[in-house]
Amino acid sequence: MNKGELIKNYAYQQNISLDEATNIVNTFFETIKDSLKKGNRVEIRGFGSFKVKHYKSYVGRNPSTGEQVTVRPKSLPFFKVGKDLKDYLNE
Repeated sequence: MNKGELIKNYAYQQNISLDEATNIVNTFFETIKDSLKKGNRVEIRGFGSFKVKHYKSYVGRNPSTGEQVTVRPKSLPFFKVGKDLKDYLNE
């Protein structure tokens, strides 16, 4: 399922317009993104949690040339599945 399918499905289930559903879904995702950018953890009970891991800069190697390169610091989002969702999928 992609975002467009999610919006259509939500609009159908809630009997609302596609514009309303689009606004709700976009607001939901933007709120999660904004919270993660601020360094907060996002937990949706029964579904899972999102958090950001921060990595320091380090010296690596270009695999094709062997040349040393400096890898900039980065932050990556991680998702951990919740127990309820895990149990639901394994029924």
